[in-house]
Amino acid sequence: MRLILSRKGFDSSAGGCPSPVLPDGSLCVLPIPDTRSRIRYDDVVFDKRRLGKIARDLTGGRIRGSHGAHLDPDLIAGAYPRGEGWRPLLGQTGSAQGHLRNQGVEPGDLFLFFGVFRHAEMHNRRWRFVPGSRPFHALWGWLHIDQVHTVDELGPDALPWAQYHPHLHGEPDPGNTLYTSSLSFPLAGGAEVWSGSGVFPKLREDLVLTAPQSRLPTRWRLPAGFYPGDKRPPLSYHTRPDRWCLEPPWCYLSCAARGQEFVLDLDAYPELTDWLTGLLRTGRGGQHPL
Repeated sequence: MRLILSRKGFDSSAGGCPSPVLPDGSLCVLPIPDTRSRIRYDDVVFDKRRLGKIARDLTGGRIRGSHGAHLDPDLIAGAYPRGEGWRPLLGQTGSAQGHLRNQGVEPGDLFLFFGVFRHAEMHNRRWRFVPGSRPFHALWGWLHIDQVHTVDELGPDALPWAQYHPHLHGEPDPGNTLYTSSLSFPLAGGAEVWSGSGVFPKLREDLVLTAPQSRLPTRWRLPAGFYPGDKRPPLSYHTRPDRWCLEPPWCYLSCAARGQEFVLDLDAYPELTDWLTGLLRTGRGGQHPL
């Protein structure tokens, strides 16, 4: 199994700010803007809140509820109205999809989504980022791949439940790809079975990737099991040894500032199974909670 650390949601270039951590600790992931999407921010619900107001307040009105939202990955059943047969799914294209293809990503592999977050609060009936707080990277969801679809090769009647998705409304694109979620899956060597997709509803220390006290979100602190050493293939885009520093029980990584998809061969990192199991035990399944 491959593990793909996949960056999704608002950031400084897509959206112009982090996604918010709400006062109750909820990780509210804001989809990036997309003028061609048929989905509007006001159409998407997070814990009974419309994303339109949150996006408008935190961007100073640059993004409004009527603007198109690229709801991708789409993981939670109640976030948006969809047709019968819906499954959580992810779309990818361009150089990011080329990297996934070159890394051999296929059914049975696991996406673990992360994004840029910052603590937010309500002030004078508007959302704002907590003064003095810093942005950081944190994990927020997952998707275990059941099927991989090349969009340009889909027949007109294929995946009728997915026709709302932004990746089905663009121009012809040979790299445009959809990854649909499995219903459930086991981790290698484990007896437990997990929902094929879901989110981590509340911020916890073990979801934070950015090292404590770091001023840069891209300075990561990871379990020591991520350290590549001399004989294991490192996380893709992070092959230079000077990016890594081992200080058990942690290792530190200077994460690539750009790039969306970082791939790791879990067969070479069996010690990470316990870490993943601990994460998934605290998640909330997107469609079929177990």
